[in-house]
Amino acid sequence: METLTQRPHLRFWPSRLPRRITPAATSLWQNLAVSALRYPRKKALVFFDVELTYPQTQAQAESVAAWLHAQGVQAGDRVLLMMQNAPQWIIAHFAILRLGAVVVPINPMNKAAELTHYITDAQARVAIAAADLAGELILANAAVSASERLQHLLVTHYTDVWPLPQGGWNQTELAAHGVPAAWGAWFAQRHELTQLKSIDSTEALHISFWDEVRTFSAKDLPAVVNAPEQLAVLPYTSGTTGLPKGCMHTHASLMHNAMAAGLWGNSCAENIGLLVVPMFHITGMVSGMHASIYVGGTLVIMPRWDRDLAGQLISHHRVTHWTNIPTMMMDLLASPRFTEYDLSSLVYIGGGGAAMPQALAQRLLDLYGLRYVEGYGLTETAAPSHVNPPERPKQQCLGIPFLSTDARIVDPVTLQELPAGTQGEIVVHGPEVFQGYWRRPEATATAFFELEGKRFFRTGDLGTMDEEGYFFLTDRLKRMINASGYKVWPAEVESLMFGHPAVAEACVIAVQDDYRGENVKAVIVLRPEYQGHITEQDLIHWCRAHMAVYKAPRVVQFVNALPKSGSGKVMWRILQEAEQAHAAHTLS
Repeated sequence: METLTQRPHLRFWPSRLPRRITPAATSLWQNLAVSALRYPRKKALVFFDVELTYPQTQAQAESVAAWLHAQGVQAGDRVLLMMQNAPQWIIAHFAILRLGAVVVPINPMNKAAELTHYITDAQARVAIAAADLAGELILANAAVSASERLQHLLVTHYTDVWPLPQGGWNQTELAAHGVPAAWGAWFAQRHELTQLKSIDSTEALHISFWDEVRTFSAKDLPAVVNAPEQLAVLPYTSGTTGLPKGCMHTHASLMHNAMAAGLWGNSCAENIGLLVVPMFHITGMVSGMHASIYVGGTLVIMPRWDRDLAGQLISHHRVTHWTNIPTMMMDLLASPRFTEYDLSSLVYIGGGGAAMPQALAQRLLDLYGLRYVEGYGLTETAAPSHVNPPERPKQQCLGIPFLSTDARIVDPVTLQELPAGTQGEIVVHGPEVFQGYWRRPEATATAFFELEGKRFFRTGDLGTMDEEGYFFLTDRLKRMINASGYKVWPAEVESLMFGHPAVAEACVIAVQDDYRGENVKAVIVLRPEYQGHITEQDLIHWCRAHMAVYKAPRVVQFVNALPKSGSGKVMWRILQEAEQAHAAHTLS
């Protein structure tokens, strides 16, 4: 048994909670089905002025599952899912799980050059995408070999939740449903079959639309697969080298954190959550969506961040729980209209991905008596592996090990546990930890090690644990940039930048940013024939067109040569340290 000497954080463990929980031994699909039985008239999803009850959500998911089944999708098959937050994302997600298939959530900001890897590595044959993103997916599909291509694509428009008005959608029609004016162009974007076929140069992809799915019946569906150990979700995370890797999460690993997140936040069926963290991201998916569906709460869905819409929705729907990224809270507090909003219904607010500034956390406490609860986790740990106790949080702190979780600080070389106050690598053992990297046995073997008979995951993050058992992030072993909570892996950005004919060499580093935390900077050596004929801004524009916007460098610097080791390896740390020194000098 753990003692206070060994694990001092237990002294501050919430007295209302057990230290460990027993996750439900059913599939994630059953969470939706059970909530539909328990709460037949309760709102599950709210999207602008549309409300879906739990039985309606389940019925629509079963129709989509029937469509997937008709396309040959079986248990274990991977299905790509690519769209902004919308009811259709949740419906499609549970439809895939209903068949025992595997959800592959994709960042909607990815471009065609990035998407080819998801198609081929996941070995997917079916995808579900929003109309505004379908074109990029089709372009990516045409770029891979015929034997690896997608065969079926289901397309939905965000406006599919409403009947199509006469004359089609315009700004006035959208505004009547509460859609912000700035979203009009992409929100109402429509792709018909002829348009999509014109993008699909192979014409080998069978394309269907959301309306067609409603005709499919759930009566022909196979039996529900209830195997906690079965693969459920395959979210991709980039690494220090190479292309993004799929993290294998079972129903059991996600189930644990869905249940645990609800317990930690004092959740119940009366919860009203604001879901604005993207659901392709593990935090939005697990701590937002799955945690709410498990307890039978109501989700108010935002497809994109808009600070004033967030303020309006919290006020109007009396939102009680809000998991977010600290930059969102900072943005809302900075709104000129902030005093118009009533946040008094909130009882729990927290998040991760970046530290919450002390002054803003204090303002939130002074105004509403709310303590911002910071947490820490990775795609590999199904979101939180550490969270601050709501009753006793520390600011700019990762928190304490989560329910059922054992976390340590170890020497990154010897892998031996280090005493409090000593910097080392954060390692995690618990039921929420993923099974390994999809089709990457070597990477999986490197990511884990055994300590005291337990299998620990190496996060690659450096930190310390204080005398009270709270964890703090200090640095990274991995080469990674954190831009507003989005992880940017320099090796991937560099690989994409080599697609530009002017780039001879590239090294990507982080630059500090007061709002985003960090931004992406690319240090570039141009090919001789392009010198004097291309500008830094030209490359920035090209990057924004060829990669997700959060990855695209916001700063480009041309140099004659990059620092290299004797073996010819680019010494990125020298550039990073020079950038940090320059920033420190500028501040002084």
